[in-house]
Amino acid sequence: MKKLQATTLVLALLLPLAAQAGDTRDEVRQELAEARSEVHADLAKARTELETENLEVGNGFHFGKDGKRKPPHDEKLPKAEISPQGDFLIDGKAVAVNAVQRQQLLGYRGLIIDIAKDGIDAGEHAAMAAIEAADTSLFGLIVGGLTGSLERRVERTVKQHVEPMVRRICRRLPDVLASQQQLAASLPQFRPYATLEADDVEDCENDLRRDFAMH
Repeated sequence: MKKLQATTLVLALLLPLAAQAGDTRDEVRQELAEARSEVHADLAKARTELETENLEVGNGFHFGKDGKRKPPHDEKLPKAEISPQGDFLIDGKAVAVNAVQRQQLLGYRGLIIDIAKDGIDAGEHAAMAAIEAADTSLFGLIVGGLTGSLERRVERTVKQHVEPMVRRICRRLPDVLASQQQLAASLPQFRPYATLEADDVEDCENDLRRDFAMH
């Protein structure tokens, strides 16, 4: 996630700072505090945008046996979105929907936003875990230099915090699939954008086990 770049930058800065004396610890701690603040602010903005902006549909939740995202069924499909009011927009133009279809659109939008927020939470936990691991290792960094112990601690902490959150996302996919199929059956214009497939649910957990086993 792009929002984690600040954390990566802070960790990269720790090596040259480690050789400096006493006051350097305060400088590094200030850098870490600023990183925390930046991560919190950026992700708070992302959460707000999810609630207030149109949700683009048809280009997510794909998993492959090789761990790579599958391509969309049709790269030439026009952009489709669901507004916060439950409008279905194709190329910016509203498709006529009845009250039932609007509720289905809002239900689907709500599920996707909830899962996206879970993803943001996972990213925030990963960023904070990395920063905290660096913070608690400051004395060792300055006195003894950077070793592989910090890297291992970061990986272990991130895995501990993030894996359960990602697993929870995987286990919500059946609800997304059911909502998507219901909407595709009700609203023909939505059907080409209903790209989640039954095997994606299984692939999500398989990819999760493989990816975390590699660390």
